This record gives sequence, C-alpha cells and structure tokens, in this order.
Amino acid sequence: MNLRVTFPGNLRVDAEYGPFTIPTNQDGSAPPPFALFLASIGTCAGIYVLAFCKQRGLPTDGLEIIQKMDADPVTQMIKKLTLDIHLPAGFPEKYKEAIIRSADQCAVKKHMVEPPAFEINTIISS
Repeated sequence: MNLRVTFPGNLRVDAEYGPFTIPTNQDGSAPPPFALFLASIGTCAGIYVLAFCKQRGLPTDGLEIIQKMDADPVTQMIKKLTLDIHLPAGFPEKYKEAIIRSADQCAVKKHMVEPPAFEINTIISS
C-alpha cells in the first residue's frame, strides 16, 4: 500500500491514495495535514460505531462523535484525545459499553498506541 505526495503549487500538498486525491493547504483553501490526521481518528472510530449500530438495527439519527483535543500549553502538542459518542434518544442502555468497545477498535488509534517505525530516504529521479 503506497501513498503518493505531490506539490501542485503554492502551499498545496496533495496525497494521492488509489483513485482519491486528498488536498491539503496551509493557506486555508483546504484542510492542513494535521487536521486530516485528527479527523482520521474520529472518522475511524465513527466507522466502527456506525457499523455497530447498523449490525444491530439501532437508530443512527442524531448519532455523532465529538472529538476533543487537550494540548499542552507550552509545547502545543496534544496530550489527550476524548471521543464523546452522542447517542440518539432511546438508545438501549445495554449497548453503551459495547459501542465504546467498538469505537476502541479504530485502526488509527491502534497505530498511535503502537506507532510504526519511520524511515525517510532521498531518491534522485533519473
């Protein structure tokens, strides 16, 4: 699995992943890369939460996840992420802990807990 990063101009940096182009930009015309990283956490958990509800025929109207980021005031590095799963009215009590466990299966979160090694190389084009 590869991802190709291209530089189409100005401050734009795009990621090409299969048939998709994911634009990023530091000038406000597209999300900056770090916002996409943060979004990947909440949306990944969301996929598991949605699948949990769909598999059980549970209502999803009004279902949402609010992701909170607490940053260190000195370093500005995020120290804590909180995912609050807002459940629809009448959501069965018996599934509350299980839906938390489903969100916890997020592959992005798992990669943060056990991060991959990074290797950066240079290759001169011929």
